[in-house]
Amino acid sequence: MARSMSLLNTRGQTVRQSKPGQIAPAWHTLGLLLLLGAVSAGLFHMQSLSQAESKAGGNVPVYLAVIVCEWALVGYICLGGRRLGAVPVRSLIGGHWGNARAALRDFGVAGAFWIVWTLVALGMNLLVGPSHAKPLAFMSPHGPIEIALWVMMSLTAGFCEELVYRGYLQRQFAALTGSAALAVLAQAVIFGVGHWYQGVGRVFVIIVLGALFGILAHWRKSLRPGMITHAWSDILNVIPIRFP
Repeated sequence: MARSMSLLNTRGQTVRQSKPGQIAPAWHTLGLLLLLGAVSAGLFHMQSLSQAESKAGGNVPVYLAVIVCEWALVGYICLGGRRLGAVPVRSLIGGHWGNARAALRDFGVAGAFWIVWTLVALGMNLLVGPSHAKPLAFMSPHGPIEIALWVMMSLTAGFCEELVYRGYLQRQFAALTGSAALAVLAQAVIFGVGHWYQGVGRVFVIIVLGALFGILAHWRKSLRPGMITHAWSDILNVIPIRFP
């Protein structure tokens, strides 16, 4: 946090007006939230089209569009950091893989967390009702090309979404509220609402799972284990529906 304050205090008047510890000025965060809303609306639109008519080219355009949008969000954060003197992306990610042991430790934490995440997800799905397979069916991959792109999209989501929600937003909300617990809750709610195209029940489930990712990031002071778990769980999330 001290590094954040130093960066913010050594760059121009606009940056100095931001509250100490913020990732960027409030207007930059508002812009990110608007972009997240636009991405969510786009996914809802694609889901509606898929239910009304078959898509030319299958899911390939959908996957590519999602990948581009995810990296565009990261680009927005990166540009904000360079132009506004905010915390750099590497600092948002946290952790350090200086040797194989450090990397294996994060993979081990990710594996243990994935077991907890899976058990909580199963319990939450039992509480809210039917499986999420139907809402996500429009994105289910068919054939080797779509499976390969699905894996690429999952890896992208694991990195980009953790950076956006548990990196940028969680640290921004912690600075604004002075509370780590409120920051975890706020980013989890935004994360869940961003998946509203999956249905109301799933939004509640995803809020809980987003909070778990937030707690992990706060505990480890690193996004790396969460990125690993997020990508892995996304890879397995839809493929078993079509390829048991």
